[in-house]
Amino acid sequence: MTREVAIGTLRLSAELPRIVAAGGQAALDALVAADGADLVELRADLFDDPRPPTIVAALERVRAAGRPVILTVRAAAEGGRRLTEAARRELYVAGLAHADAIDIEIASTALATELVPRARAAGRTVILSAHAMDATPPADALLPLVDRAEAMGADVTKLAATARDIEDVRTMLAVTLAARRRGIVTVAMGPAGTLARVLLPAAGSLLTYGHVGTPTAPGQLTVAELAMLVRRFFSFASI
Repeated sequence: MTREVAIGTLRLSAELPRIVAAGGQAALDALVAADGADLVELRADLFDDPRPPTIVAALERVRAAGRPVILTVRAAAEGGRRLTEAARRELYVAGLAHADAIDIEIASTALATELVPRARAAGRTVILSAHAMDATPPADALLPLVDRAEAMGADVTKLAATARDIEDVRTMLAVTLAARRRGIVTVAMGPAGTLARVLLPAAGSLLTYGHVGTPTAPGQLTVAELAMLVRRFFSFASI
């Protein structure tokens, strides 16, 4: 039985991927417009001076455009800009009331332990994620992360890995198929992973991420490109 998950009022479905427009301060105007996107990921770590009032104002502005918003303060070890854990915590705590979901790394155990209960109490969706920046681990190393994320309180588990070749894409495909009924998002980063931006959603990944100016991960397509591909390849889907 497939898990029912929503972000804000937007229902997620393994039958039809939702398109996420991802970006930080430089992309703020485009994130507000984000034509073709279903929701927005605001990367607070990609702000030049990420202070709570700045991030809250940005969240309010993006959310006022009518799309649900995911707040992410990505750790440097997993592709973000370097911030102290105290600074990351401060941004999450300040932004929680103004976002529809938060994305925290599975490896950020202390942060997740504090913030997951807060998010649940506030009715926010919890995404717990892992990013392998240098390579794609084997499926038997990735799938236990879904168990761990669920044990930590995740509504959605997001697994991202750098794909160096088509075999890596196949690994991510196998992981997606194995976890497709458990609320999974999978991403294959890098040039070999561009294909996977549509392939993995076809296997059950709930979200696919695009950019509106500057990619937030290698191999990312634009939101406009993703919207065109989703319309073309998922025209049969209904939720």
